[in-house]
Amino acid sequence: MGTLSTPEGFVLREWREGDAAALLEACSSSPELARQIGRVRDASDAREWVARRTEHVAAGTAYAFAVTDGRAGPVLGNVAVSAVDRAHDGGWISYWTVEAARGRGVAVAGTRRLADFCFTELGLHRLELGHRTNNPASCAVALRAGFAVEGLERDKLRYGDVRHDVERHARLATDTFVNGG
Repeated sequence: MGTLSTPEGFVLREWREGDAAALLEACSSSPELARQIGRVRDASDAREWVARRTEHVAAGTAYAFAVTDGRAGPVLGNVAVSAVDRAHDGGWISYWTVEAARGRGVAVAGTRRLADFCFTELGLHRLELGHRTNNPASCAVALRAGFAVEGLERDKLRYGDVRHDVERHARLATDTFVNGG
């Protein structure tokens, strides 16, 4: 996969075993993020999560990048394409940032660069993502990264006893996108 740079100076690179501590810290400091990422409760879980990212790349089913502040900077977040569907040339986009990186444009820059990678390197045509309707920050990232709103999926997610509507966004390789949304 190599590394990918953004015009803003962020770097997207493969997750490394040494990043497990940063992942664990991110999950420990944000219960919401921990719920979205999945089971990462200790160092062993974090190493396993990182190892699974490598396995997905090898299988060609998903590509996850740690987003860093420059080449040697700390992990600020993650951008990924999963559910890569070669029959229909599509994938599912996700992103998250550590609390200290929020509001700095990390997710937007990373998602834009990831979309470019998906269209040019992976040959995908359609990228989709979704966010809970009570998450306006995620919606702003999607829109600023060039993902158009396509509709509402009612009661799509359930966390505990609470169901959430999800707003679906998509971006096509043929979409005209001007940096800045």
